[in-house]
Amino acid sequence: MAVLLQFFGCLSLLVMIHEFGHFITAKMFGVRVEKFYIFFNPGFSLFSFKPKNSETTYGIGWLPLGGYVKLAGMVDESMDTEFAGKEPQPWEFRSKPAWQRLIIMVAGVFMNFLLAVGIYIGMLYHWGDDYVAMKDVTYGLEFSWSAQEAGFRDGDILVSADGEEIVSLDQESATRIFEAQKVTVNRNGSVVEIIMPSDFVKKILTENRGFATYRLPFIVQEVMPNMPAEKLGLRKGDRILKVNGKEVFFTEASRIFGANANKPVALSVARGSDTLQMSVTPNKDGKIGAAINGRLSEIYKVTHVDYGFMEAVPMGISRGFGKLTGYASSMKYVFTPEGAQSMGGFGTLASLFSSSFDLRYFLSITAFLSVILAFMNVLPIPALDGGHAMFVLYEIITRKKPSHEFLVKAQMIGIALLFALMLFANGLDLFRFFK
Repeated sequence: MAVLLQFFGCLSLLVMIHEFGHFITAKMFGVRVEKFYIFFNPGFSLFSFKPKNSETTYGIGWLPLGGYVKLAGMVDESMDTEFAGKEPQPWEFRSKPAWQRLIIMVAGVFMNFLLAVGIYIGMLYHWGDDYVAMKDVTYGLEFSWSAQEAGFRDGDILVSADGEEIVSLDQESATRIFEAQKVTVNRNGSVVEIIMPSDFVKKILTENRGFATYRLPFIVQEVMPNMPAEKLGLRKGDRILKVNGKEVFFTEASRIFGANANKPVALSVARGSDTLQMSVTPNKDGKIGAAINGRLSEIYKVTHVDYGFMEAVPMGISRGFGKLTGYASSMKYVFTPEGAQSMGGFGTLASLFSSSFDLRYFLSITAFLSVILAFMNVLPIPALDGGHAMFVLYEIITRKKPSHEFLVKAQMIGIALLFALMLFANGLDLFRFFK
């Protein structure tokens, strides 16, 4: 329930801010706003209200696929074309100069990006920045199979990508690595150069297990009742050093347990100053029932940086542009068979939120989704803001206004395309869930 509340709260905020951009600029240029809706309302509305002496009806729809501001004299999602056969009125969208219509169309995108930047500035000013510096990742990283095929090894510490230092493991660093020709790592104190294969991203997307994660020692945090670990006598604080004679961290140990369901495996366990030799038999699911503490702050040194307001502003702007360019760069992979399979719908978005509310994490996800919404809406697809802006730009350049009939057909095609993409993305979510 907490996840759903956070998801719909975030979605409502993003839609409201986006549509407010269209609303306020339309008002500035004297365009009549007939409706301002959060979510769509085919058939009926959950809530609607028209203030006295107002030309605008405000409401909340029941279909959470976005929202809309209905402008007089514009072909939009409502497909209301009654104005087409009438004389243009000065308060209509179609009567305004092209540059004003262009500003109205891109205002929603601008507001979403401005929201993200504002959140980043506020977070940096209030909380500062916390990250695990790559130089402090003493145990190194664990890599997916695709990354290991490219030459990475568990325990490697990332140093640079095409000569540019990798400070921490984040989205921007991953993007640089994916686009690099050469990545340098620290492997057991030695510098190793990895020549990146041309199909690296394709393999990462096909495997769908990401690139790398922090390596975590197998220090027992909790022992599940009636599981092999409890029967063995494992305790909180025990550290599993070896499994079947091999030095392991958590992921490696889990793989070995999974491959030895109902088969005994030998353990070397550190308990205080003692090292104990034990044997455990994973259950039929390849589990022993021992959980670890995954808090990075309790395993690795966390670097904290405080920012004054004047420092937080440029850093927040830089972070916003960094997220935008990183996401835009990754979008080119969506148009590959492997990238298309990695798409997700509402289930994927909802899974980003934590089961327990944390304001800092919630704001971070909200800012990132606001960047995504800004980018997606600026794409030149009919029915999106970018599609409307594209037709206005065409008019500005050619001095020829697209016909009403053309705009209606383009809008219908755009809506059909977006609906198909929505079904595809959410269908993938359902497939993964049942799989």
